[in-house]
Amino acid sequence: MAGPVGVNVSGTLRGIKRKASDAMSILEKTDKPQQPAGGDVLNSTWNAEHWTSTVVKFTPKSTSLPFGQPIAFSSISGPTYVTAQTLIQQVAYTLSDKIFSYSPESFDLDILVKDWSGLDIKNYHGYTTQISPMQTRSGAGSIALGYMFSKDFDLTKRHIPQSLLASSSSLHNLRAALDQLSLLYAVANPFVAHVAAVDYAPGLSGLVTDYATALAAAEELGFGLVSSFSAYEIQHMALFSTLMATVVPTLHIYDGINVGRDTLRVIDVFNKERLGHAYENVLKEFSKVGKRADIETKVGYLLGAVNNELGTAYNLFEYNGHQSAEIVLVTFGSVESSVASQVASKLSEEGMKLGAVNVRVYRPFMEEAFLRALPESVRTIAVLGQVLDQTAVRDASAHSNLYEDVLAAAVFSDRWTTPPTIVDFKYPRAGSFSPTSIAAIYSQLAGNNSEIEEHIELLAPKHVQQYTFWDIEDSVASIAGLTIGKIVSGDSKSNIVVSQIHDNLVQGGTVRTDIRSSKKSIEANYPVEEADLTFVGHEKLLKDIDILRNIKSFGKLVVKIPGFKDEDLEKKLPLSVLNEIKFRSLQLYILDPTLSGTVEKDSAAEILLTELAFFTLARPDLLEGGVERLAAFKANAELLKDCALDLDKALRQWEIPESWSEVEVDAKDPDLPRNVRSNNFTAFEKGDIEPPSLLRNWQSAAKGLAFKEAYGTKIVLRPDLAVETHEIYVKENRRLTPMTYDRNIFHIEFDLADSGLKYEIGEALGIHAENDVGEVGEFMKVYGLKPDDIVEVPSREDSTVLDTRTVFQSLVQNIDIFGKPPKRFYETLANFATDENEKKELLTLGGSEGAAEFKRRAEVDTITYADVLLEFQSAHPSFHDIARIVSPMKRREYSIASSQKVNPSTIALMIVVVGWVDSKGRDRFGQATKYLSKLPVGSKVTVSVKPSVMKLPSRDTAPLIMAGLGTGLAPFRAFVQYRAMQKAQGKEIGSILLYMGSRHQREEYLYGEEWEAYQDAGVITLLGRAFSRDQPQKIYIQDRMRQTISDIIKAYIKEEGAFYLCGPTWPVPDVTEVLEEAIARDAKAIGKKTDSKKEIERLKEELRYVLEVY
Repeated sequence: MAGPVGVNVSGTLRGIKRKASDAMSILEKTDKPQQPAGGDVLNSTWNAEHWTSTVVKFTPKSTSLPFGQPIAFSSISGPTYVTAQTLIQQVAYTLSDKIFSYSPESFDLDILVKDWSGLDIKNYHGYTTQISPMQTRSGAGSIALGYMFSKDFDLTKRHIPQSLLASSSSLHNLRAALDQLSLLYAVANPFVAHVAAVDYAPGLSGLVTDYATALAAAEELGFGLVSSFSAYEIQHMALFSTLMATVVPTLHIYDGINVGRDTLRVIDVFNKERLGHAYENVLKEFSKVGKRADIETKVGYLLGAVNNELGTAYNLFEYNGHQSAEIVLVTFGSVESSVASQVASKLSEEGMKLGAVNVRVYRPFMEEAFLRALPESVRTIAVLGQVLDQTAVRDASAHSNLYEDVLAAAVFSDRWTTPPTIVDFKYPRAGSFSPTSIAAIYSQLAGNNSEIEEHIELLAPKHVQQYTFWDIEDSVASIAGLTIGKIVSGDSKSNIVVSQIHDNLVQGGTVRTDIRSSKKSIEANYPVEEADLTFVGHEKLLKDIDILRNIKSFGKLVVKIPGFKDEDLEKKLPLSVLNEIKFRSLQLYILDPTLSGTVEKDSAAEILLTELAFFTLARPDLLEGGVERLAAFKANAELLKDCALDLDKALRQWEIPESWSEVEVDAKDPDLPRNVRSNNFTAFEKGDIEPPSLLRNWQSAAKGLAFKEAYGTKIVLRPDLAVETHEIYVKENRRLTPMTYDRNIFHIEFDLADSGLKYEIGEALGIHAENDVGEVGEFMKVYGLKPDDIVEVPSREDSTVLDTRTVFQSLVQNIDIFGKPPKRFYETLANFATDENEKKELLTLGGSEGAAEFKRRAEVDTITYADVLLEFQSAHPSFHDIARIVSPMKRREYSIASSQKVNPSTIALMIVVVGWVDSKGRDRFGQATKYLSKLPVGSKVTVSVKPSVMKLPSRDTAPLIMAGLGTGLAPFRAFVQYRAMQKAQGKEIGSILLYMGSRHQREEYLYGEEWEAYQDAGVITLLGRAFSRDQPQKIYIQDRMRQTISDIIKAYIKEEGAFYLCGPTWPVPDVTEVLEEAIARDAKAIGKKTDSKKEIERLKEELRYVLEVY
């Protein structure tokens, strides 16, 4: 099944160093360990003290630094590997009198300037730039004002710029200070703020690229606003923004998540002297402009002077694409502008009349310059404008700032006889862009042009190699991708781009590292989507992320599986992964570090093993003549040689069997994300891991609340729930069936108030129910538990997540103490039993010999966890053990019986109380339904929304054929409400055939009066009622459908309607048989041969045969 992969270990192994003056050479030999390039540098963490391993430790200091490592101020010059964030800090330090930094923890926007200042490095003006870190709170910006306008300020420095390093999230807190600065700017120093467009978003969005805040601030404060499109130009734009600050206070904004942190080689980096000379020369040229010239004239002249000094061709608005473009996309922002311009250029080369205008200087917005940038042929101008969130995207009355400026410029222009159409393409801050998504926008604008929609690859596979590393943060080899990028960067003929994403919510911390390599400079500020080789450091990641979608066909996949056994591979990898490997013809390799004797002696050697595996499969040219070329990063050459010898055993190629092409018919491929989401710029520091579920005192909980950051404490609505939750209030709770009837079916309606809950038609509402407080109190009393003790318990939605709560809270909201225990609970409980007879009985119930008794207890007696714990008194686990061995409560989901488009402030459910009498004569109830049925008006309930397959057709005129049994009618009430609203608005709607089934009309005619009213109003076309027990011969829903089969043929087949069934599973075969009869009868009438069963399958694919059964 698998074969070894060899590596050349010939040649002499020696240490290698790199000359300080030659950033690209890795070939000069030395016995000294590797140091960062450049002159005097900060203490490097590459060779950390107290590191006992013989492998050199490489600990990234910050993602804002090149390869995560500090860089000397004197090293920033000429061709060198940097990050955009490094260049921003260099410009600010070189030209500023003082830098005010407003950097949230882990953003590291000022990490270099603080160290340079601490080393007393001189700026261009001949003295050390002072750094003033400010607290991230409102009012902190007053420090800058106080400095500039203090009586002691040295007026000879009034012409020297003051700079701010901040994130867009900080602008809210700086607002008051910036407002004052704007009013006093005539007597202030030039002021420039270099703003990283990044913010934390609520919910699961994590870090988002935030331009919207800066756009609004610049407009309201009258500040200038300049955007950098890529790291290659960011030093120039930082310089231009600093110059522009001599005219107007200026915000210089750039993407703070990707562009600001990617490591790449910039060829023409200016050093301190060159930057200073350029600044002075442009100011000298600018002095020729008359003082009475308006701001627009001055800014335009400044940009021209910068171009003359630098030999560049920057414009206020930059056009790319076809010279006779009919569709033009207007963008603002780093990634947006970079990708849009590349896509437009690529498509225009293929003759498509498309273009892109990238806004470089947004404030002041110079309308004439913008109009000149547009081709006269343009017919549609689409504005890709950022708004705050998805709510603003959906709000038709809300527009992006950019759209309003573009609209005003185009509408009032006399350039066109027929003005072009202006389209507002809004996207939220959490939105991201790639060549594929931008091409899709062009396709939509061009009327869904399939030629545009086809996958667009900006990076030619022949000229660009792409690699991706996925690993968990705790892995020894999680830094392998970064070190490999550093090693490969030593090839002076190649240009390397390295980017990282940290997601601390996946597998307790996951890091993705992308490496791109090319002979030419690469501008690709988006994740790798066509990797030549992908390394997966933990096979569990393949269950959480659709990693294989990011590998090109015939690419290589390396999966690390320690202790690998041939027979276990198909158990460890999901079926969907096996299928994808086969279908995409991927080459699969297994890396088992436990087969390496070197790793067994020193676990840190796993880093070397991973790197050697990569170079063997992806860059064997770097191993020609032996592995000594890699010794630049390793202190022990013999260890490297031993790892190379071990690789033959540890790395194996797996032969892909034909069986991996077999697909389970009923299996549903998991809907996994293609990428992780950046929610931090560093790994989560877990510290010492304590044993789970330990009882704690109130002092421990108080520490967590008082020192939230240190203890990682998060205050949320329901900490035990992984899904987004909302609190809503009971507005109405009424029983639909008579009190004398044995089934309690009730209608419960909630007031959404200001919860922010949004739901779509057909979705389900998850109820996070609670156990009965009285029953919990009784159990605690009998079992001997203290309600107020503090304990950690598994989350209801994710048992790997622990939440701190009281014992009482845990039993009410977390632990399913009144649920049915499985066999393994009896077996586990036996370990706590001190009585031998009880222990034996528990083991029997948990084993095969006790199967019959276990079944009786579960199905007849309906025994609960609480019953078992109280029954076997010698098995008395402590509460933290109860929290560990008793399953957590799960949310219960119910189809929503209302439409928010009709009733914006309410949400309704129809529920039947699950109840029975056990063998002891006790009344038993379903936990959630009992909880809901007893809620009085005004009660607060925690809920979440779950998507559903029950969706209306896209055509309003498409007929609906709906079959609901009992409470299965709930989603159809929402459907009918919406269609009734459309009809009332004068819209044409399709026919509605509603079939409903229950036992008795008098007791269970659920929402009967509503259905009849809708039928009288012409909304419901046909109402098929099947009350099975109201006559001697039982009539079911399928019988009513068969009686009206001609109506079904007309609505379902002739008019291409959609069929829905909701309720229990038992009628599915009978109902489907009626539909097959309808299909066959229609086919026979028109003389057409049709396989009814295959036709049903086709209708499923078209979402015209939808089942939601339980």
